[in-house]
Amino acid sequence: MKVQKIDIHNHVVLQKGTPRFYSAKRGDWLTPEETFRFFDLQGIEKGVQLPFISPEWGTHTMTNEESMELVRRYPDRFEWFCNIDPRNIINDPSADFTPMLEYYKSMGAKGVGEVTANLYFDDPLVWNLFSHCEKCDMPVLFHVGNLGLDYGLVDDLGLPRLEKSLQQFPNLIFIGHSQKYWAEISGDCNAEVRDGYPTGKVVPGGRVVELMRKYKNLHSDLSAGSGGNAIMRDPEFGYAFLEEFCDRLYFGTDICHPDQIEDDFKLSFFLDDAVESGKISQTAYNKICRENALKLLNR
Repeated sequence: MKVQKIDIHNHVVLQKGTPRFYSAKRGDWLTPEETFRFFDLQGIEKGVQLPFISPEWGTHTMTNEESMELVRRYPDRFEWFCNIDPRNIINDPSADFTPMLEYYKSMGAKGVGEVTANLYFDDPLVWNLFSHCEKCDMPVLFHVGNLGLDYGLVDDLGLPRLEKSLQQFPNLIFIGHSQKYWAEISGDCNAEVRDGYPTGKVVPGGRVVELMRKYKNLHSDLSAGSGGNAIMRDPEFGYAFLEEFCDRLYFGTDICHPDQIEDDFKLSFFLDDAVESGKISQTAYNKICRENALKLLNR
């Protein structure tokens, strides 16, 4: 039986025509009204707004204050995470982010993200942010990127810096996202395919699988082509992965602009078909599509 989904990964603006620039490309972000049309097509009840505040992503930021206002206007359709750049305040590992986090938490923020600063995962600035997020019980949703000409926290092949962070902050929930993260679901991941959307059978020994098994504080965001591709490229593997880690996976879309509304975002329908055909259990489906997000948002 299908359920109304919670989308863990949204980027929405209040004003029509707000530009999004990345490299030489320009498009527009989605308005609430456009997002609701997309939600209806995908069977989504509400989404989680993730602000963009780091300069690496583009020229137009999506602020915490705009995100707060979005949720104030549409409380039945959106929740939100706040976002803090690790270089904020004084650009030093001694920066005290706790007052900021406590303020945003008091205003309804349920976590921190999407973290896109182009710094190494274990940079002292980043670990300082993580330490305050752990102290304030604020989960972190992160994007993995390459160093330079990219956005996202930087890690090497095999995600060793992420593993060090998982060890260093055992009480912090990390939520993984991006091509570089999800390509590592397969044991044959290499530098050539890590930036894209690998196809074919998933080979045993993937680092995401290993890290998910080893560290209970690692959760994963199934949004975008990256998360959806990781699950759907090898359906039999995907069903088993969804079932094994159903307590720590979140449905999401990461839709970014109006031209995508009518696109075939396949993950929602893949999950619906999987439960209706008995490929995954109703329990796993409910957790991934809805219950895990509600648990995270109601902490």
